[in-house]
Amino acid sequence: MTWLQRHRLRSFLKNSIWLMPILGMIFAITSARALLRVDAALGWEAEHTVDASRAVLGALVSAMLTFIVFVFSMLLVAVQLASAQLSPRIIGTAFRDRLIKVALTVFVFTFAFTLVVLGRVDDAVPRITIWVATYSNIACVCIYIYLIDHVGRMLRPVSLLGRVAAAGRAVIEDVYPRRIVAGEKIELTSLEHFRNAPSRTIDHSGDGVFLAFDQSGLVELGRSADCVIEIVPQVGDFVAKGNPLFRLYGGRSITERDLRQTVMFGAERTMEQDPAFAFRIIVDIASKALSAAINDPTTAVMALDQLHHLLRSVGMRQLDTGRVCDESGHLRLVHRTPDWEDFVVLAVTEIRHYGGESIQVARRLRAMLEDLAAAVTPERVPPLRQEIGLLQRSVQQAFSEPEDRARADTADSQGIGGHER
Repeated sequence: MTWLQRHRLRSFLKNSIWLMPILGMIFAITSARALLRVDAALGWEAEHTVDASRAVLGALVSAMLTFIVFVFSMLLVAVQLASAQLSPRIIGTAFRDRLIKVALTVFVFTFAFTLVVLGRVDDAVPRITIWVATYSNIACVCIYIYLIDHVGRMLRPVSLLGRVAAAGRAVIEDVYPRRIVAGEKIELTSLEHFRNAPSRTIDHSGDGVFLAFDQSGLVELGRSADCVIEIVPQVGDFVAKGNPLFRLYGGRSITERDLRQTVMFGAERTMEQDPAFAFRIIVDIASKALSAAINDPTTAVMALDQLHHLLRSVGMRQLDTGRVCDESGHLRLVHRTPDWEDFVVLAVTEIRHYGGESIQVARRLRAMLEDLAAAVTPERVPPLRQEIGLLQRSVQQAFSEPEDRARADTADSQGIGGHER
């Protein structure tokens, strides 16, 4: 199995919401038949009459089917409302929730199990099977009550922002595993190969967003062909059909199939190898909260809380240079990667623009920038100082009263109410 096939399989298992319920239905059918055989072999029969048992099971089957339809509808409506209020990019996050998948699996299992038992109750009532069917329906009601509470808490702005930020921190730690060491200098590998024109260019054969690539696989291909491979698009870019995908420099030729098996494309961005996408989602939520139609600066401040910690996590790590060598030290792979200034601009620019007239947002934004400037290494301070200067000018233009300008130009970790004098 190639890297691309493994990646697609992992993505399918992680993102599909219907697979677990289908497997639950299959397990329900097999387990119901097995328990019926056990009851028949042991001769265990319930004390209830056949007609009463069939009436109860029939009522449970019809109620459970209605219940499943209602739960699916409730989840769809809740997620759609939350995505309209916050950002459409949170839909995938909600449907990847494990509890939702488990709850739907239990509901479908119970429906299928009860339906199979109803069709097998003839002359006698199997005791164990009836117990499982009855109590599993009761368990579904309990799970549904907990699911309502879970979905209600999960779709709150602070919960969704926390989930996105946690996923973003995990990606940052995976993509940039090395922390900055004081006094360490990174020696960049020479790009002398790029002085000449590429020996070969491979274009993209379809349309899609560049999601991930197999770094070790590409390095091995470059080593075996004694060449340098350049990935033209950056992870997160939309690549149209005919746009350049790879450029090869020197060495022997590599088959297009081998190269295409090392890159993954999809319909929309994901956070697997794209830490900037976590920033993008949080900034979108903050921008929508600051729109005139919603006007919710407190949600924007919550978004800045998460952006603050994400930027701090990035600022403490050695960012990738986009130049990968093989074991012998020869350059084999070159790819585009965001630098520190890219992350700062992404996290700050739009929020400063849309929240320029909010004292709360301006104060929280300044507190974030000043804290980061004191925490990161000196070479990463200039982009932060530049953003502080832009914020000061925005405040001067937005507020005509000197008292408001003074308040907006003060750092406050809570926006308003948290400043320590």
